[in-house]
Amino acid sequence: MPAGYTGLSAGGVHVICLAECAGAIREALGDGTLHEWAASHPERRELRGRGSAYAATLPDGETQVVVRHSRHGGLLAPLTGDRFLAPTRAPRELATSIALRDAGVRTPQMVAYAIYPAGPLLRRADVATRLVPDARDLGDAIGAVPDDAWIDATAALLRALAAAGARHPDLNLKNVLLAADGAWVLDVDVVALGTPPEAAARANWARLERSLLKWRRERGLAIADAALAELARRVA
Repeated sequence: MPAGYTGLSAGGVHVICLAECAGAIREALGDGTLHEWAASHPERRELRGRGSAYAATLPDGETQVVVRHSRHGGLLAPLTGDRFLAPTRAPRELATSIALRDAGVRTPQMVAYAIYPAGPLLRRADVATRLVPDARDLGDAIGAVPDDAWIDATAALLRALAAAGARHPDLNLKNVLLAADGAWVLDVDVVALGTPPEAAARANWARLERSLLKWRRERGLAIADAALAELARRVA
């Protein structure tokens, strides 16, 4: 069990959560799954990404979280949807999140995950992370903030990932948040740790550059070649 976390179990549901939030998580689960609780919260805010995620305040009245329901992406999505082999990717995401934060990478703290039975071998999962206040994804930030602001923050994040030996194969514009205190990385369940720093730097930049160019080509993202070149220079 990671330091500061505790386990809960009821009705076949297995939960790992921050010890300080255990009571609030237990109360939220009284309304069904964590995702169902968040979706029905009167002050929820829906976020779009891989499926629906909701920002809401836990029943303790203080802890703001983003709750998402885990789903497969890519070729497996039509076949498996939201079902994973036990124990799902949630435990790995927690371990990766802790390792990244310990290494100085900005990623939202995992508050809880809940795993639900979906047959003898399969499970479904919800993940709750701490809300990053007043943040927007990089796709929304570009063009809305000065170029130097998002370039500085994004370059710092990419350097931190490389220094941590972290390769993120899905480092797209929706998985980078820009806040007043810098850039944050999301969806760390797919991050591979232990990558040589130079290789991680090359892979992460190549993936993010592909996303930047795709958004410019398909969505009209207002990003100049000079800004791309400057970001590439700062992460080299």
